[in-house]
Amino acid sequence: MKILVVGGTRYFGIPMVNSLLQKGHEITIATRGNSKPDFEDSVDYVVMDRMDSQSVNEALGGRHFDLIIDKIAYSSKDVKALLENVTCDRYIQMSTCSVYPKDHPDITEDEFPSEKYELHWIDRIKDYQETKRQAERAVFEFMDPENISFVRYPIVMGENDYTGRLDFYIEHIRDQKPMNIDDYDKEMAFIYEKDAGEFMAYLADHFIAGPVNGCSKATVKISEIIRYIEKGLGKNAVISEQGDAAPYNGLENTRSFSTEKAESTGYGFRELGDWLYPLMDERIRKLVL
Repeated sequence: MKILVVGGTRYFGIPMVNSLLQKGHEITIATRGNSKPDFEDSVDYVVMDRMDSQSVNEALGGRHFDLIIDKIAYSSKDVKALLENVTCDRYIQMSTCSVYPKDHPDITEDEFPSEKYELHWIDRIKDYQETKRQAERAVFEFMDPENISFVRYPIVMGENDYTGRLDFYIEHIRDQKPMNIDDYDKEMAFIYEKDAGEFMAYLADHFIAGPVNGCSKATVKISEIIRYIEKGLGKNAVISEQGDAAPYNGLENTRSFSTEKAESTGYGFRELGDWLYPLMDERIRKLVL
């Protein structure tokens, strides 16, 4: 299968591309050219600014792919710049569970039907939830619904996470710096970086139309993460309203996601406890030694 990957050169894009290569797909990666990791097989590169229609046209104008996996669609204009210049039989967009309007346990995909959302042609804005909703909605202007898939993940965590969110907790407890945590006993869902990449690659051969949630099995409280780090460091966290705002603040309620639709394809996500605690052990060792 000829697959165009937009983005995909860092974090969970790397296991995604490697998984696609292992399955024998022919991969073209479109990026701004800032990073070229060593994949497990050869890939073709094109350099473009996916936010600029002319740049996309110069790089890929008129080409057709069996599948496009769009990892960096952050606005409706991003989608427009790509799909008005490149065609495909099927399209998978890396979306987010942030599109859902309410926090509660076991959120299902139908709680945000993007095809019914009012479309606005916008650039990337600070309101991440809105810009990603618009990115989903824009695809329907170019493709039939049965050929579109939106992969919705919660926070991705893993060894190659560049966001520093988990490290924030470790470093603050290590250095006894105050933290402001407003969701101490609310439960959260995460997804392991390898699952995040490999599931998107899996969908190339097991396509499922419409939105589909992916996340690790089980949830965790921020208080449980903090207690585990405290035990690993032998220090207590300093919690204060005047402290630095913690990365996972802002939950209205315990939040988890149904993965029944994803698992109907035959894919199984890892148990959260199987990777989260070894990951915290590794980060503690790295940040303390």
